[in-house]
Amino acid sequence: MTQVKETKPKPVKSSTLYILISFALPYRKTMLFAMLALIVTAGITLSIGQGLRMMIDNGFVAQSNTALNQSTLIILLLTVSMAIGTYIRFYLVSWLGERVCADIRKAVFEHLVELHPSYYETNLSGEIMSRLTTDTTLLQTIIGSSMSMALRSALMFIGALVMLLLTDAWLTMVVFIMVPIVLLPIYIFGRRVRELSKLTQDTVANVGTYAGEIIQQIKTVQSYSRESFEKKAFSVEVEKSFEVGKLRIRQRALLIAAVMLLVFSSVAGMLWLGGSAVIAGDMSAGVLGAFVFYSILLATSVSTISQVWGDLQRAAGASDRLVELLQVQSEIVSLSDAQRVDETMQASIRFEQVDFYYPSRSNLAALKNIQFSIEPGQSVALVGPSGAGKSTLFELIQRFYDPLSGTIFFDDVDVKKLDHHQLRDQMALVPQQPVLFSNDVKYNISYGNPAASEEEIISAAKAANAHDFIMQLAEGYNSYLGENGVRLSGGQKQRIAIARAILKNPKILLLDEATSALDAQSEAKVQEALNHLMQGRTTIIIAHRLATILDADKIMVMDQGEIIASGTHRQLIQDCELYKQLASLQFRESR
Repeated sequence: MTQVKETKPKPVKSSTLYILISFALPYRKTMLFAMLALIVTAGITLSIGQGLRMMIDNGFVAQSNTALNQSTLIILLLTVSMAIGTYIRFYLVSWLGERVCADIRKAVFEHLVELHPSYYETNLSGEIMSRLTTDTTLLQTIIGSSMSMALRSALMFIGALVMLLLTDAWLTMVVFIMVPIVLLPIYIFGRRVRELSKLTQDTVANVGTYAGEIIQQIKTVQSYSRESFEKKAFSVEVEKSFEVGKLRIRQRALLIAAVMLLVFSSVAGMLWLGGSAVIAGDMSAGVLGAFVFYSILLATSVSTISQVWGDLQRAAGASDRLVELLQVQSEIVSLSDAQRVDETMQASIRFEQVDFYYPSRSNLAALKNIQFSIEPGQSVALVGPSGAGKSTLFELIQRFYDPLSGTIFFDDVDVKKLDHHQLRDQMALVPQQPVLFSNDVKYNISYGNPAASEEEIISAAKAANAHDFIMQLAEGYNSYLGENGVRLSGGQKQRIAIARAILKNPKILLLDEATSALDAQSEAKVQEALNHLMQGRTTIIIAHRLATILDADKIMVMDQGEIIASGTHRQLIQDCELYKQLASLQFRESR
């Protein structure tokens, strides 16, 4: 199947970490309480080592039941306090992870819906959706779990080092020698894990993109009996993802194994040195017990950091991909001092020497030297062969793109000087392939006018000849239509789209073969409703069937991105050879 070539993302301009912190800063109080809980629980955990020393020296060695009971009670109290603090810490950090990732997901989506359409021509939708869903979910898990473990382990690592130094400075020097050796694998393998983690996310996105395309086009796949081919092709994509994942897992496994080997070898060495000191009478058994306790805390901290380091690297890769999306700049933006589009402005449109190339097809002119004007309330039809540039005119009128050269005016004001949202509010589009959302009938009709009452929605549906078939649906206007209105026929979907345009009550109507999917009886009724709707409104019609635009005020004939003729039907029959050929062919076939 045809694949869209994905462009390389723009370089990340700001620090990914800085941007992530900016999302967390609004919840600084939660962060503060979480850190306090973390510090308190770490302090309590470290205090248990001193309780252990008291238990050994004052209880076991001194053979004192009283001291044993007291030290045991102290350890139990410390343990209960640690459990309560851990609950608070885990809850706050997990809440923070959920909240920050929800905010990131919203920010990314809000940014995506404002991006210019050409961005989606050159970037795969499945890849974008993977970043919005999979990457944010991964980030949520990391921040809410792995980050908490990493912070706790880092704090315990520092605390255990300090306590080791206070307990026995000589043995601690051995620890200081071993620490850099233990941290070295984390640095070496960690960088590789991060690279592979980002690559893993990319390959998973490719799998999702491929599957999504096949599922969306399942009827085409099955009608051509390509199921076996698609199974094999999908298997190849999955295996690519697996191979990258296998490399990442291997690197993580090597990282964990190396750290565990070095950490516990160091602990064994310290036990041998400490045991020798106890036998020689240079150290008490309680001090050795406390030192072993802190050594184990140190070892488990380093071990935990090495295990979650891979997760943190995966989070860094996911963060980079999300930040890349957030830093894409829309090419269609309103000026800070953009002029408002108010009710007093007339719905006139004028093109002056407009040239345009689609960003994805920069070597082929879509429009060349386009120049025309449409007066308020005038109906203008665009005719010509496929690829002549008719739909491109609609794109520019709605300012989905800006022309390469020339100017487009709305009521004699350059559209670049107007607020583009307000400009589009003046228009309603009925496309040849109507777009419906996975919701009910009422939602789809009222999409352009959410404040409309139920009576207004029904009135618009009746005007579009849609009310009767809507009432035959299981739940009427509350009937769920499925993905892109899959439960409706093509003609029914088009009538829903027409009802949506009628309800919006725009100044400018853009009709792209708006009745092409209707049967003759429905077309006559809808055409009558459209004729009524067009009264007093500027209307631009893309038409392949000339019989539907014979009464248009003006017909513009387009070919290869140029307007080659303009006039009424009768004028064009006489003056334009292409129009004459189209009319001769169509009206001869209709006889």
